[in-house]
Amino acid sequence: MDICEKIAYIKGLAEGLSLDGETKEGKILTAIIDLLGDITDEICDIEDACDDMSEQIDAVDEDLASLEDIIYEDDDCDCDCCDDDCDCCDDELYEVECPSCNDIIYLDADMLEDDGIDCPNCGTHLEFDFDCDCCDDDCDCCSEEE
Repeated sequence: MDICEKIAYIKGLAEGLSLDGETKEGKILTAIIDLLGDITDEICDIEDACDDMSEQIDAVDEDLASLEDIIYEDDDCDCDCCDDDCDCCDDELYEVECPSCNDIIYLDADMLEDDGIDCPNCGTHLEFDFDCDCCDDDCDCCSEEE
């Protein structure tokens, strides 16, 4: 039994008891029951509004998930290659955390090869030094180190 049904039950009991609305106790009980009825009506309205908002939020969440799938396609390369001709490695992004402001910056391979970049959040100049771990002698990045 929900709260709306409970207050209806209490109102029915009060009517069945034939409370005298002219006595002090009868006036108080009648006022309390009316107040509980008003509070219950408000709560039921709020619950209905929450249910509607929950449905809308679920719809927005589904739409957002669809957009995330489109924008952040799962293009992770599982081939472990370091070949410039490989299509799966063209759009690879790297996450870098700025040591000054701890902002996450997303970079592609071309941006990593530059002399560095300025953090878009705080302006700190960031330089990158990395080693290739592909162990392929035909790789451009490995042959440059030798």
